[in-house]
Amino acid sequence: MTPSKTQRIYRLKVTLKDINPPIWRELLVSPTTTLHELHDVLQLAMGWLDSHLHEFIKDKTHFQLPDLENDRYDDKEYTDSREVPLSRVLFKPGDRLEYLYDFGDAWEHDIVLEEVLASEPLRPYPLCLSGARACPPEDCGSTTGYENLVEAMKNPNHPDREDLIEWFGRPYDPEEFDLALVNRDLEDPEKAWSRKIQN
Repeated sequence: MTPSKTQRIYRLKVTLKDINPPIWRELLVSPTTTLHELHDVLQLAMGWLDSHLHEFIKDKTHFQLPDLENDRYDDKEYTDSREVPLSRVLFKPGDRLEYLYDFGDAWEHDIVLEEVLASEPLRPYPLCLSGARACPPEDCGSTTGYENLVEAMKNPNHPDREDLIEWFGRPYDPEEFDLALVNRDLEDPEKAWSRKIQN
């Protein structure tokens, strides 16, 4: 028996494209979550700092916040991401959605609806079930800059190593992923952003 719309939960697999080994998160979210709310979830779950523009793309339709004073629209038409719930773009397992974060570095995320589940009344949502690896640092220079950063962290003799550590503020660990911390952040976003700003 299929649970009613208000009782359903989406299990999503979010994978950062063009990175190997993959950086990914598995999330449980309500289908009533708007795309703008999903943006907030993705920022916390992946480890981004929400310091760049973003959009969702589904079947050539672009979704983002309206900003009439910004010229980023070009010739495209955008739908307000605050008005579109997940249930309007993802319907059945296998359906996909693209999330683009930072139009400069162009971090593309593949979002796949893996399963539609019955919600558990005592379980908090959104929830991160699992994941792997740290997202790239902001402004590291897209996949090329990220790959150079990872290589520099592996090689003590890399010519860019000391400069990159100074830039990042500490050695970067591409394997770092703290599931418990991600879920604490999802449960209390205000506290999470306060911590991120201080760091």
